[in-house]
Amino acid sequence: MDSALTWVPAELLLGGHEKPAASGRRFAVHNPATEEILLEVADAGPDDAAQAMDLAAATQADWSATPPRQRAEILRRAYELVEHHRDRFALLVTLEMGKPLAESHAEVSYGAEFLRWFSEEAVRINGRYSAAPSGNGRILVTKQPVGPTLAITPWNFPLAMGTRKIAAAVAAGCTAIVKPAPDTPLTMLFLGSVLAEAGLPDGVLSVLPTMDAAALTAPLLADRRLRKLTFTGSTAVGKSLLAQAAGKVLRTSMELGGNAPFVVFADADIDAAVEGALAAKMRNGGEACTAANRIHVDNAVRDEFTEKLTARMAKLNVGDGTRPGVDVGPLINERQCSKVGELVDDAVGKGAALLLGGRPEPGRGYFYPPTVLSEIPSDARLLTEEVFGPVAAIAGFDGETAGVAAANATEYGLAAYIYTRDLDRALRVAEQVESGMVGVNRGVISDAAAPFGGIKESGLGREGGAEGIEEYLETKYIALA
Repeated sequence: MDSALTWVPAELLLGGHEKPAASGRRFAVHNPATEEILLEVADAGPDDAAQAMDLAAATQADWSATPPRQRAEILRRAYELVEHHRDRFALLVTLEMGKPLAESHAEVSYGAEFLRWFSEEAVRINGRYSAAPSGNGRILVTKQPVGPTLAITPWNFPLAMGTRKIAAAVAAGCTAIVKPAPDTPLTMLFLGSVLAEAGLPDGVLSVLPTMDAAALTAPLLADRRLRKLTFTGSTAVGKSLLAQAAGKVLRTSMELGGNAPFVVFADADIDAAVEGALAAKMRNGGEACTAANRIHVDNAVRDEFTEKLTARMAKLNVGDGTRPGVDVGPLINERQCSKVGELVDDAVGKGAALLLGGRPEPGRGYFYPPTVLSEIPSDARLLTEEVFGPVAAIAGFDGETAGVAAANATEYGLAAYIYTRDLDRALRVAEQVESGMVGVNRGVISDAAAPFGGIKESGLGREGGAEGIEEYLETKYIALA
């Protein structure tokens, strides 16, 4: 693998072409495992946003008129190119985000699948034609691209969160401007170059890294040519963006914060539940919106579950994700590392039992050890705030009703997990849990072919699945005599 990164664009991608920022400013991207600078990239500002918007608006009509099959073939070529560059993408994700290479390869597979999935969905955009029930004419319903789209992506899955938005927009016939997270812009810049190589026409896609998100996005959100905003990130930022989008009644899709419950009932297969909890908690080192944030275990089996999960967590190796044998990489930055520590200290200070970890080793890199806490008091911040780190917080309950109540005791509703051998209970509880996605006896639920999204303060809209492309389409009714 080439670690020199000479193949990564370091400038802005404006309509598919590399250009320096209008201001000439640049910013450094760091490796969270070593704190070393990986690359300095162009820092986009309002002038660059204006140029990207001009390109997106000027290209929209031609791109929306492009035959769906042609759009599909571009996405299919992009899928094949991402697979061809698999090692480079995986290395890039590990270097700028920190996850172990094995997990980065899994993200490449997951991210590439959105390109393949939406290449197939591009040719299945359907309408309908029918007689009006009153007999006074015909009803024609068509689907059209929403139009120029602003996509704001997070740092935790720098490839997959990009392909999930870009592929759907491209398949629907929308032009797009992408603002990647400043911690992880390199993967998105490389993806943009790969899409250009796949034949995406000039002007369809721009990638604008920046250290000043508000200065870049505010003029775009105020521009009447922008028709769609899609965002993945925190609920607080999502609410701010929704307020800005309200001024123009922009179409929005929001994948926001989570506080996923992992509920283990007394009749569960405990060994399977432990493995599921490990996957749901430790995927991406816990830095995932779908990560199990609260583990609620029936008191009848809590001791057994806690002992086994603690033993499994203790075996995980922490280190630089580029090295073999590493299971858990660094957190993304010092700020996130400090936040995780604060939440653990808060719980312990209020009476939680620290069974494993909780004490980071000094040295370079933003590492936090796998940590297990039990006897979590009801006022611990861990139960109400998204941890985004390798911390398993275990609390007990008695009976099904109490388990469901514990799962729903949050303003969030993105993902939830339940473990039980009883099929009736599984379906009953899955329907009662207030969440957009529910995993039954499985700890990983993400799938390009399934709709991803939440309810309550976890967001609006869905990404992936047959539903994903609808977020980028308008429905038009034509009344025929």
